[in-house]
Amino acid sequence: MHDASRPEARQQAPASHKATAGNTPAAVLSGAALREAVVARALAEGFDVAGVAPAAALPETGARLMAWLAAGYHGEMDWMRAGAERRISPQAMWPEARSALVLGLNYGPEHNPLDGLADRDRGLISVYAQGRDYHEIIKGRLKQVAGFLASRAGADVKVFVDTAPLMEKPLAALAGVGWQGKHSVLVSRSLGNWLFLGVILTTAELPPDPPGRPSCGSCRACLDVCPTDAFPAPYQLDSRRCISYLTIEHAGPVPHAFRKAIGNRIFGCDDCLAVCPWNKFARAGRDAKLAARQENDRPALAELLALDDATFRSRFAGTPVKRTGRDRFLRNVLIATGNSGDARLAEPAARLLDDPSALVRGAAVWALGQLLDAGSLGKLRRQHAAETEQDVLAEWEAVADLPARISEPEQT
Repeated sequence: MHDASRPEARQQAPASHKATAGNTPAAVLSGAALREAVVARALAEGFDVAGVAPAAALPETGARLMAWLAAGYHGEMDWMRAGAERRISPQAMWPEARSALVLGLNYGPEHNPLDGLADRDRGLISVYAQGRDYHEIIKGRLKQVAGFLASRAGADVKVFVDTAPLMEKPLAALAGVGWQGKHSVLVSRSLGNWLFLGVILTTAELPPDPPGRPSCGSCRACLDVCPTDAFPAPYQLDSRRCISYLTIEHAGPVPHAFRKAIGNRIFGCDDCLAVCPWNKFARAGRDAKLAARQENDRPALAELLALDDATFRSRFAGTPVKRTGRDRFLRNVLIATGNSGDARLAEPAARLLDDPSALVRGAAVWALGQLLDAGSLGKLRRQHAAETEQDVLAEWEAVADLPARISEPEQT
């Protein structure tokens, strides 16, 4: 999963524009002419694909959403349940909306993200999060297209980029931008599944495009590659098992059952996207503003283990990683450290046993349990005998029957 039903979504009021007599051009467009002009403007603003869908109810999608929520697959993402009724139809949010213009921006990587799994002393950050936060980049361009649409149609418009309970992926499929693959992510015949989506709702009537035709066939590549078996069935994602959810949205200690499977993924997971056969038609993203920052492409774990709050904020300023916060991010880095098999990382990990965050301290215990022998662990436990946080104590208890070993006299 790229984003666990967009776990980073931010609930904000959508931007709105309204044409007035003072800015509406004399020659107001409508129908096919308006659609052609607006799509041309969208492509000129840097979007790679555009489609139009009716801003009507999505009954089948709504039923699947309710079943997904009832199964508890949303995990701690309570905002998914809170806005569920409004997600079923764009008109539930804005009754006057008549059309949805769905725009896609390609962010395809320069290299296969799976290649980095072998670099165990380095962390993997999901492709979408290696550069600038796409929300602000896309929002600015959406506003430009929306303003153009408002002026040429004499219509009201609102723009959305993860900013309201709007189901962008089903709308994109309805608009012919692609189809939702078995991993639930949108797949495009021409661009693969590396697409950022934005939506403009409008009161203008735009001719709709034919819906995208599902073309996954019997392929199960995205389902079978998942390290944590997060897909109970095709087109169903259990976020609670998804590495993207566990490393981004999940607030507490990562369940032990998934830690080894996380490997060196420290923010998100691209596995199910990377193996999609339709990526043979994909191309690397051409937008310089979305390009990966060099320091975020497979950063060294040793470097990341030294981050305090100030250096974390500085390093990841303007990227999606910053929203997760330093403590949660260090939790992920420590899991990758434990999976690295590199004993040289034990020393920087051990320094985090004194971290102010119990979340970080607990993850440090687990990492050290994977890297050190019983004697070294026992010595560290005695040095931190004053620990009182229950989650951290539970991590010590879980380290290979450590309590029995540290009760013995230290050998000299």
